[in-house]
Amino acid sequence: MSTSRRALFGAAAGGAVAAAYPSLGHARPAAWQLRWSPSAGSDGLRAFETIEDDRADSHPAGQPHIYAEGDNFRFNMHRVDRDTMTDRQRQEVTGCRNGDTYLKWLSGQTWRITYSMYIPSSLKATTSFTHIMQMKQPGKGGSPIVVQSLRRVDGAQTIELKLFDSNILVGRTALVPLHDKWTDVDFQITIGNGTSGSVRWILKSGGTTVIDRTRTGVDTFLADRVRPKWGIYRSLGDTSGSLQDCHMLLTTMRGYQLV
Repeated sequence: MSTSRRALFGAAAGGAVAAAYPSLGHARPAAWQLRWSPSAGSDGLRAFETIEDDRADSHPAGQPHIYAEGDNFRFNMHRVDRDTMTDRQRQEVTGCRNGDTYLKWLSGQTWRITYSMYIPSSLKATTSFTHIMQMKQPGKGGSPIVVQSLRRVDGAQTIELKLFDSNILVGRTALVPLHDKWTDVDFQITIGNGTSGSVRWILKSGGTTVIDRTRTGVDTFLADRVRPKWGIYRSLGDTSGSLQDCHMLLTTMRGYQLV
């Protein structure tokens, strides 16, 4: 067999083998794998790793502040509520639990969280911090890695995503058009030190994309692992008169890993 025909035969045979045994051919592309899909109705607060409901026991009459309501997870905040640090308020849940285990988001991994949130007009942006989602290292103390916040900017109410320590703004859009309706959130994070991390933040309302921003080359890891948090965590230092009794609803929460 000539050299040219041998090369041609070899290429054809290789293609046939790759078709018959895909694992011997090109590696399949990475894809999102569903890792977490709780139901508020059936799982309740067992969907989360920990619950921080009035941990200072500041408002027993308002308890529970966090609970399942139909298909939604509900977070109530009253003006009288106080955290253990009395200059702020906190009603939050952490982590993604599956039965007796929970997801561990580790350095080098890429994760995606999707859910729908309902922000009533009583939950307003403030001049000081009001966080409704955080990415943190588990344990007491320590700064957040990423925060989704309701912030007053030149008097206007906005919702934004920031890298906390570096104060890098990923994106910001008007909050008022999102009040009193459901907004879909799609948050993606590649966990890494230095410049090896990235985040993507998408908000959709009524099927229309409100904002879609990506930031690469950022630090998204402190130590141990990354754990998501949701709820209402706000400072009492607001100067705009925006602190009211309020609530937030979350539903259809899903967690995916890129593998």
